[in-house]
Amino acid sequence: MRFVRIIGIFIICIFVIVGILFYFFGPVKIKSEAIIFTVPQNITGFNPVSLLASHKYIRNPFGFMLLLTWFSGGETVKPGGYRLDKQMNAWQVMKKVTGKPDLLWVTISGCQRKEQIGEKLAGIFGWDKSYVDRWNNAYTTLSEDYKEGVYYPDTYLIPVDEAPEIVAKRFIAKFNEAFAPLAVKFLAKNIRWVTGLKIASLIARESGGADDMKRISGIIWNRLDQGIPLQIDATMQYTEGQRSDGSWWGPVDLTEKKNDSPYNSYLYKGLPPTPICSPAIDKIDAVLNPEDTDCLYYLHDHNKKIHCAKTYEEHKANIATYL
Repeated sequence: MRFVRIIGIFIICIFVIVGILFYFFGPVKIKSEAIIFTVPQNITGFNPVSLLASHKYIRNPFGFMLLLTWFSGGETVKPGGYRLDKQMNAWQVMKKVTGKPDLLWVTISGCQRKEQIGEKLAGIFGWDKSYVDRWNNAYTTLSEDYKEGVYYPDTYLIPVDEAPEIVAKRFIAKFNEAFAPLAVKFLAKNIRWVTGLKIASLIARESGGADDMKRISGIIWNRLDQGIPLQIDATMQYTEGQRSDGSWWGPVDLTEKKNDSPYNSYLYKGLPPTPICSPAIDKIDAVLNPEDTDCLYYLHDHNKKIHCAKTYEEHKANIATYL
C-alpha cells in the first residue's frame, strides 16, 4: 500500500509540474491561428513581452521573460514582423521573435527614381541583380504609365520572400490610396493624372522646401502655357542616371545640356516622357494649387531661398546677386 501511495503522489506531482509548465509556457490555443507580430522601427520603450501577452501570443509574461533572459543566447527582438501561430509554445515563440524577422521595415523618403528605390530594397532584402532587374522592369507587366513616379515614398512592412513584382504593386497601391482624394480634382481641371505626376516630380526635385513648391508649380505652368522650354536641370539628371561614384542627381554641366534626349528640357518643349521620380502627395497637390505669379525663372540661393524673375534679364541679375 505504501508503494502504491508513493506512486500516486509521484503521478500527482508530475501532473502538477506539467500543469505549471503548461500554464507558464504552453501554447495559447490548440487550434492553429496564424498572426503577424509587429515590432516597430523605433523600439525605444517598446516592451515585446507585454505586447505578446496583451495580444495573447503567450500565456504568461513572467515565464516568457525567464525564457528570454536565460535561453535567448543574448539575441534581442528586432524591428520587423514575425509570423507566429497561437499553437506555438513559449519556447517556439521566443526562438521566433529573437530570430530573423519574416517582414522588414522599408522607409522611402524624398522623391526617388525607381532604380534608387530598387537599390535600397536590394540592400535590405539581399536581392541579386536578377531581382533588381525584375523590380526595375515590373511596369512592363503592368502599364507604361507605371514606368516611373508611382512608387510612393512611405514606410512599408514587406515580407522578406516577396517577389519584386509584388513589392512594386504594394508601392503602387499606396500611391493609388494617397492619390485617390485628388483624382476628382485633377479630372475637374482636365489634367491627366500622369501629367500631374510629371509636374509633381519636377516640383519635388526643384523645390528647396515646402514654402516654394506652389511658386515653382506656378512658374512651370507659366512656361508650359507660353510654350517656353522648361529648362530644368533635374530632367537632365534623370537622363544621366547613376554616376560613376554611385550617386544620383548630381550637378549638370553645359555639355550635358546639349545631349539629345527626350528628357532634355533645354532642347525640347513640354514635359518629359515620364515623371522623373515618385513624389509625395504634397507635391502632387501643389500641381493643382500653383501660386499666381508672373515669374518665368527662378533660382535658389545658398540658403535654399527661392528668387524668381519675370524676365531673363532679371534672372541674370539674380544669378549675379545670389550665386
